[in-house]
Amino acid sequence: MPNFQSEYNRYRRLIDQRLRILADEGDRKPRSIAAPLRYVLSGGGKRLRPMLLLLAYQAVKGDSIREVTWRTPKKATPHFSPAIDAALAIEALHNFTLVHDDIMDRAPSRRGRATVHSKWDDSTAILVGDELVALAYRSILKSKTPRLREILRVFTDCLLEVCEGQGYDKEFEGRSDVSLREYLRMIEKKTGRMLSDAAVIGGLLGGATERELRALKKYGQHIGRAFQIQDDLLDVTGGRSFGKRIGGDIVEGKKTYLLLTAYHLVPEHKRHLLDKIVMRRSIRKSDVQTVRKLYQRYGVLDNARREVEKNLREAQRALENMKPSRAREMLRWVAEMLHDREM
Repeated sequence: MPNFQSEYNRYRRLIDQRLRILADEGDRKPRSIAAPLRYVLSGGGKRLRPMLLLLAYQAVKGDSIREVTWRTPKKATPHFSPAIDAALAIEALHNFTLVHDDIMDRAPSRRGRATVHSKWDDSTAILVGDELVALAYRSILKSKTPRLREILRVFTDCLLEVCEGQGYDKEFEGRSDVSLREYLRMIEKKTGRMLSDAAVIGGLLGGATERELRALKKYGQHIGRAFQIQDDLLDVTGGRSFGKRIGGDIVEGKKTYLLLTAYHLVPEHKRHLLDKIVMRRSIRKSDVQTVRKLYQRYGVLDNARREVEKNLREAQRALENMKPSRAREMLRWVAEMLHDREM
């Protein structure tokens, strides 16, 4: 099997390098914004969204990212794939959502690093988030394509949907009657939309047909749902790292896939602790293990694992409508990688 992990790491280093350039380009910035902006964009991570965009472009276009990315004539600017600016834009937009979400959640850390609002202050974090949105648009406008208007519509709708998804997430905190259907709609907006639109934008840049665009959108939607449910699982099963405390969602009373499906699987006389979580009533750290055992005993964790696997299979099935290529196989590998992730 091709060494996709090595290839993924190489492309990720490229994205990291270009994000550092993006943080410093343009007019001279106040130091109060420049430092935290560089801090955010150097935070690392999987760079999943820009990776999906680049791979979708490659799968449609048929170019090798390696060929169009790494040509570096002497004393000349490296020639990058036409999709790289859009890939940077989607990652900048993603980081905007993280910075502002951390303010709303009062999160002290992310990926083992202090969040912007805790390292600096709320006002700085808000400005940095706004700057990231502006940088995202500046970057995507560099894309040389006759389909730029269509791409900008997708990109803008993505921003609106992600904000709406976060709005639902915050709204759910104050409600005790959230349904599983509402939760799935929320994660489709908050998590799935940016992943599916990253793939769609890559396809548009590559000149995708309508059939290919539908396949890429469906792939991203299923990846997004699987990603979020896996995240809910990791909160309970202990696979998270980088400063995430185990059971944080339970203590904070967050409406998750596990909690909402538990109401269908756990007998009514055993739901008193679930009711406390839903009503956000004095959940202690010591309750986390009790809830975990409840989830384990009544099949809540296994149900969530099956849902993750089902969505990842659907994501891979969607790719059957793409022509065979190395990039398509790497998109399949990404789905497998997400299944095995522990953070």
